[in-house]
Amino acid sequence: MPIATQGPTATVYNQYRSPLPPSELPAATGIRRIAVVGGGSAGWMSALLLADALKGSPVEVHVLESPTVETIGVGEGSTPWLRGFFDQLGIEEAEWMPACHATYKCGISFEGWSRKPGFERYFHPFASMLDNLTLTQFVHNVHQRLRGADVYAHPDRFFVAAQLAEQGKAPRPRQSFPFDIWYGYHFDAVLLGKFLHLKAVERGVQYRQCHVEAVERHDTGDLAALLMKDGQRFEADLFVDCTGFAAVLIQKTLNTPFISFKNNLFNDAAVALPTPIGDQLPSQTRSIAMRHGWRWEIPLTQRYGNGYVYSSAYCSAEQAERELRESLGLLDDPTEARHLKMRIGRLSEHWNRNCLAVGLSQGFIEPLEATALLFIQRTVQMFCEQLRRGDLSEQARTEFNRRSNEHFEGTRDYIVSHYKTNSRGDTPYWRDCAANGELSDALKELYTLWLSGKGIAEEVGSQRLGKGYPVFSWYCLLAGMGCFPPELRPANSNEQYYDLREIDDFVRRSAENFPSQRELLAAPPRRRVDPSLQIYFW
Repeated sequence: MPIATQGPTATVYNQYRSPLPPSELPAATGIRRIAVVGGGSAGWMSALLLADALKGSPVEVHVLESPTVETIGVGEGSTPWLRGFFDQLGIEEAEWMPACHATYKCGISFEGWSRKPGFERYFHPFASMLDNLTLTQFVHNVHQRLRGADVYAHPDRFFVAAQLAEQGKAPRPRQSFPFDIWYGYHFDAVLLGKFLHLKAVERGVQYRQCHVEAVERHDTGDLAALLMKDGQRFEADLFVDCTGFAAVLIQKTLNTPFISFKNNLFNDAAVALPTPIGDQLPSQTRSIAMRHGWRWEIPLTQRYGNGYVYSSAYCSAEQAERELRESLGLLDDPTEARHLKMRIGRLSEHWNRNCLAVGLSQGFIEPLEATALLFIQRTVQMFCEQLRRGDLSEQARTEFNRRSNEHFEGTRDYIVSHYKTNSRGDTPYWRDCAANGELSDALKELYTLWLSGKGIAEEVGSQRLGKGYPVFSWYCLLAGMGCFPPELRPANSNEQYYDLREIDDFVRRSAENFPSQRELLAAPPRRRVDPSLQIYFW
């Protein structure tokens, strides 16, 4: 089982707990039927987590999915939290990964975001137990460079996951090497939705294909029933809105305010195209800067997923598609591109009355760090905790929404920092991103601490600043983008800094214990999962 270390790379969070005895849940909450409106990843992940929490109780979980509404289906990367989702449900990688053309993900490379010499590219790794042996040295060198000493402080040479990604290795070590690396996945989003659909039905979730045309409300204002296109009426006690950007229940019916992030996250559109994949199978997502945004490259077992995330205020959909095709060598290729519009921001309340918004209906912070499934998972797990406590009170809703908004805003700040710290300056888009002053007070304070040379470890570690991401992620971002004084002096004999020769040797020898991505996926190992014992770090 993965073991959470106590070192600086670990943000240890609560164990997944077994459901309360069946008699406690219905009596405490008054819930007998839950309607999950909408399928896709959000709907089926929600249904599975709710069914798991309510296992053994008489509460029914229903998914109502419209046959006429197409799922987005292009979010094809995850954070390490998705590993916890499958482990909690006892679903083996050997079962779901081949069904979804999935590969392992060590992290994300950022290419061309910075034009500072030596910092044109950096890798954001997922945490590893092994990082506790190199993170201190990395942070120390960063602090010395912030104080003006010319010492090596680029993150890539300090972390094992970066070395694995460079070699196309999978982040699961051989049996003889007992050191866990926390990893994410790449997958076909459409196939993932279909797989989760099958698993949910197997576990007792009831499925109805129908199109919701209207919503009835009680005199109290709570949702009462769904009215279908075929004239049927469906009552429920709790409604989960997984209707995507349409937000049919949470916004169109309950009028929950939406808070836009467009003032500091400019991208609002994307265009996607698949390309063939060869014999080499990378274990990283690539994020490559373009003229008006960035493009992703995601390796699946059967193809590459490619897309260009851009701001429609700076270029048209036609211009974006041409730039993407040109970068992929597909100007004359007949493959049809898929265009998408994005609504960037969050709801003021994710849980309003007897409606819980999950997925795109609750908000979205563009796909740069692949956080979409993380928000789905974390939102439903937090709500399941309230079910376990039998507390669906107004006070509980207020605290739930506070925590959800804090998570959105902390993640937003981390994403904003990629754009704010860019040093391209070749187009109005990038110049405006760098000049953007619409930053949260917490982010401004974090930058002030960084540039003062005092370091940010204590404040980020305590989650006073930089909420949502661990210390080493912030150090990798800011150091990887080259956020250091422009004028450096030679390090003097009184300044301690770390020679990289020993670190290079340690990282290289550690990486020798990991198989290639192709090798591991050819025969994925099975492991016994006991969800009651799992503790994870991110």
